[in-house]
Amino acid sequence: MEVFEKNDKRTHYCGTLTAANVGERVTVLGWCQRQRDLGSLIFIDLRDRTGIIQLAFDENTDKDIFKAAFATRSEFVLCAKGVVRHRGEGAVNPNLPTGEIEVAVDSFKVLSEAQTPPFPIVENSDTNSETRLTYRFLDLRRPDMQKNIMARSEITNIARNYFREQGFIDIETPQLIKPSPEGARDYLVPSRVHPGCFYALPQSPQLYKQLLMYSGFDRYIQIARCFRDEDLRADRQPEFTQIDMELSFADEEDIIAVNEGFIKKVFDEFMHLPLEVPFKRMTWHEAMERYGSDKPDTRFGLELCNISEQVRGCGFGVFASCVENGGSVRGITVPGGAKMSRKEIDSLTEFVKTYGAKGLAWYKNADGTVSSSFAKFLTEEETAGITEKMGVGEGDLALIVADRDKVVFDSLGALRCEVAKRMDLIDKSKFNFLWVTEFPLFEYDENEGRYKAMHHPFTMPMEEDMAKIESDPGAVRARAYDIVLNGTELGGGSIRIHTTERQQQMFRILGIDQKTADEKFGYLLEAFKYGVPPHGGLAFGLDRLVALLLGLEDIREVIAFPKVQNASELMSKCPAPADPDALEELCIKVNLPEKE
Repeated sequence: MEVFEKNDKRTHYCGTLTAANVGERVTVLGWCQRQRDLGSLIFIDLRDRTGIIQLAFDENTDKDIFKAAFATRSEFVLCAKGVVRHRGEGAVNPNLPTGEIEVAVDSFKVLSEAQTPPFPIVENSDTNSETRLTYRFLDLRRPDMQKNIMARSEITNIARNYFREQGFIDIETPQLIKPSPEGARDYLVPSRVHPGCFYALPQSPQLYKQLLMYSGFDRYIQIARCFRDEDLRADRQPEFTQIDMELSFADEEDIIAVNEGFIKKVFDEFMHLPLEVPFKRMTWHEAMERYGSDKPDTRFGLELCNISEQVRGCGFGVFASCVENGGSVRGITVPGGAKMSRKEIDSLTEFVKTYGAKGLAWYKNADGTVSSSFAKFLTEEETAGITEKMGVGEGDLALIVADRDKVVFDSLGALRCEVAKRMDLIDKSKFNFLWVTEFPLFEYDENEGRYKAMHHPFTMPMEEDMAKIESDPGAVRARAYDIVLNGTELGGGSIRIHTTERQQQMFRILGIDQKTADEKFGYLLEAFKYGVPPHGGLAFGLDRLVALLLGLEDIREVIAFPKVQNASELMSKCPAPADPDALEELCIKVNLPEKE
């Protein structure tokens, strides 16, 4: 191994060299992708973050350099100097951007040797995710991972530039804040200088960005790190990044317009695709009725159909009793679905059970013959009514769920997406953006027997629903809006409460008494006394946005060092037990549950 010296600095990145550089003397640095020994010729593919350039060693190469090249192995770190030349006849690689050229090496250093890596450093690796994440520093060398991370950087820069042009001020908010009683579980951080007291890591910068509006900054933006101690899935991590913003003297139209402009900018500069604005809008109620989801994928049909009236009082007890008890009976019609086997339908039945449904009724119309799991309990008129309402034609399949509305919506909302995937009904080239508006302000928690804020307790109710806020909280709509892309929530926001009276009323309905409100949010309520502008905001999930634009299903593919399902990081082996002395200094005693 040799020393990296001042005159070893690179002149070009590997992937930036072209035929226009032929004849130039260059210095390139990077990792050995592979070495090919052809006897009197040695070729090394040198890789850096921009791509690969071929290094050539032949009979004209210094013997010591040739010997060093011969000893080079995969992932050695190299410094090579030489002259760019055209490759020999028949040696051009059309699959490589630099495939017309090579560097005839006359100076060569091995800066660092390497063991054989546990998996090949190549694109589209089939290595299992556990191994990849254990050796994430190697996984991140792979060209596709580097492209993902650099794409994230590019989109982040587009966001910063766009919002600066729109008059937003980039302001950092604290990472150590007061624990909150609402939302997901906080990550707690003990204070050494205040024994027995804890900070929380922010689930979002919500209150601080509102306070910045009270402070007169008018337009705030932050690429904000957020933390939530919640169960993970493909599009969630315990720590994640938001493009977070807040605007004063703004209503929904202002906030939607500025964010449609941002998305259009991303598509222009990053995707190089035209994007029509404004995006479509749909109320929360319509989204649930049509798609069973408040983040519907609108790239395909399979919309829900409510047949509760058609089966009211029918002979099939499952349907009739459900309607009688205040539930609903709804279904989707799958064009061409009659060709599904009973085994396939049974697997869909098991699928909806994971969303709380007790079962899945089905109804086929094939070759003029009706077959069904429930038709024998219905009259011909009742069957005909269902057929007409659901539009079940020749060769179609109806799939029906009867239960409480929440279960029906959850199960059918997921079922339509599952069926679309299985039947290849989704046009993956489409980017369908949608604003979902007028969410319920509250949702009732049956376990706790109280109302909770659907978004957070600082959201303004719709003016026309104010009269119902005390008498019928469940009927009150919020001035809230989510932006959805292809069935994934990209971001959400709302117009905020800006008066003391309205905020205290909200706390009261949520069961937060005055003492608790003062303890948890006293600084916010104090700020209300000194003039608060009307304001609102929105936050995008940066990880989700990047993953969707790159066509990736797992946000871990766009995060440099992500966590796995149990919120641990395999590479550094965190979380880990703390040093006993550190715990003693923090006045913390660990009380672990006994192992069975």
